[in-house]
Amino acid sequence: MKYKRILLKLSGESLAGAQGHGIDTTRLAAYARQIKEIADRGVEIGIVIGGGNIFRGLQGASRGFDRVKGDQMGMLATVINSLALSSALEAIGQPARVLTAIDMHPIGEHYSKWRAVETMKKGAVAIMSCGTGNPFFTTDTGSALRAVEIEADVMLKGTRVDGVYTADPEKDPSATRFDEISYDEVISRGLKVMDLTATALCKENGMPIYVFNMDIEGNLLKMMEGAPVGTLVHP
Repeated sequence: MKYKRILLKLSGESLAGAQGHGIDTTRLAAYARQIKEIADRGVEIGIVIGGGNIFRGLQGASRGFDRVKGDQMGMLATVINSLALSSALEAIGQPARVLTAIDMHPIGEHYSKWRAVETMKKGAVAIMSCGTGNPFFTTDTGSALRAVEIEADVMLKGTRVDGVYTADPEKDPSATRFDEISYDEVISRGLKVMDLTATALCKENGMPIYVFNMDIEGNLLKMMEGAPVGTLVHP
C-alpha cells in the first residue's frame, strides 16, 4: 500500500446516491466494502463524513436559521452518517468506532487524538464526526484538522469527481484534469478543492490531499496501490 495511515473525507451528498437526499444503503454498502478492502491490507483508517445529504448549516442560515444553530444541526447530520457507516462496516466484519467532537455519550465517544490513534492501531476504523465541533467551520476544515492531528500520511477526498479540474467538469466540457497541482496554484486559480481554511491548514502542515471519485467501486484500492485515479495536491 502507498500509505500506512490515511484520513478519508467522504461527502454527505455522495452518500445520498441517486435519490439525492438521505442515505442510499446501496452506496453506503459499497463504501463499506471499499474501506474494508484496504483495512484488510493493514491500512490505518480515519474517516470524516459531511452531512449535506441531511442538513447543511450554511443553507439553513440562508433560510432564516441562526447560523450557529444551523451549523450545530449540520454537526448532528454528520453523526447520523457516521453511525450509518459504522453499522455498515460492522455488518461486514470490519470493526469501527464513532468519535464525536461534541460530548454525545452514549452515541459516540468524545474525540481525542489518542483515542483515534489507539482505535486505528487496533485495526478498527475511527469515524470522527461533528467536524471541528465549532460553528463557522466546514467538515473539509474538520477533515484537514483531523488529518494533521492523527498524523495521517495523506488526506483522501472521496467525491463524485475524479480529481481537480481547470473548471467544473459538470458544467464545462472543455475542463481538463490535473494529475497533480500545488496548494498555491489551487488557491491562486480559485479551484474548489476544499474551502480556503482547509486548504491553508493542509498547506501549513505539509498534508498532501488526494482527490478521487469514491463512487466508482474499487477506486480506493487502486489509489492506495498507486494507480493515477485522481489528483494529488501537494507543496
